[in-house]
Amino acid sequence: MRILALTGGVGGAKLAVGLAAKLPKDEVAFLVNTADDFEHYGLHISPDIDSLLYALAGINDPATGWGRVDESWDCLTTLKALDGEIWFQLGDKDLALHLMRTELLRNGHSLTHAVATIAKRLNIQHELLPMSDDPVQTIVATDRGHLAFQHYFVRDQCEPKVKGFRFKGASNAALNPKLKIPAFDAVVICPSNPYVSVDPVLSVGSLREQLIDTSIPILAVSPIVGNTAIKGPAAKMMRELGLQGSVIEIARHYQDLIGVLVVDSSDSAHAHEIESMGISVVVTNTIMTDFDSKKSLAQTCIDYLNESHLVR
Repeated sequence: MRILALTGGVGGAKLAVGLAAKLPKDEVAFLVNTADDFEHYGLHISPDIDSLLYALAGINDPATGWGRVDESWDCLTTLKALDGEIWFQLGDKDLALHLMRTELLRNGHSLTHAVATIAKRLNIQHELLPMSDDPVQTIVATDRGHLAFQHYFVRDQCEPKVKGFRFKGASNAALNPKLKIPAFDAVVICPSNPYVSVDPVLSVGSLREQLIDTSIPILAVSPIVGNTAIKGPAAKMMRELGLQGSVIEIARHYQDLIGVLVVDSSDSAHAHEIESMGISVVVTNTIMTDFDSKKSLAQTCIDYLNESHLVR
């Protein structure tokens, strides 16, 4: 069985680590959100790709889930002394990766090539595919106007009230040319924010419609546990959009797409309502605090996808 995992953010990277630990490189590939990408000080920054690169290479900061472990901040300190913009924190080691990626892009290489080059040099064996080589940008509609995602998320610390989202450039962007849906036997939607990490991926190249039309099983892991998000602003966004901050809303969001939703044990009371939507429910521990829990959740997903009775 070959799995395509859709991922973005810290939660997605955690499950990706578990999947990569349990499956060899030819049995899982990762399709990564790039709608968070932006340019900062002339450098191409790919936050979700980098979170996954660092996590799979085992060099991410375990305290934050993003960035590099044992990072230094001399460049940022100097920028601050020069009264430069420091709202987006670039560590010295992290800066080196951005410099290399930007140079590869300026030399005419695609983002896919740049990611593959960096992954190889970090000794990552599994395939990481940016959702597109074309630019797509998440725009957050808020009570303070329309904000680029990194301005909303990092600069403004998710404080503005969310009114909606759009993915600038998605209608003209092509899916990653290396992505061949028929080559996969199943899809896992990692516990990433469904609105700003997964929806951008699904919006490119009519991927959502392609997956709906396919017969392969699709499993999602809920990023909501006990009415809150383990990491990030998903629950806050849901409340501000007038939605339930619960696994029920995650099920509704993916209802036309998935056959199985994996929920945390603390949300088992919602299983019957989710099943009434035509979605099977797997109840397990979904909180990933260490390497073993990441592998355990990944194995649960793999086991259910291997079940012959699994249908959408």
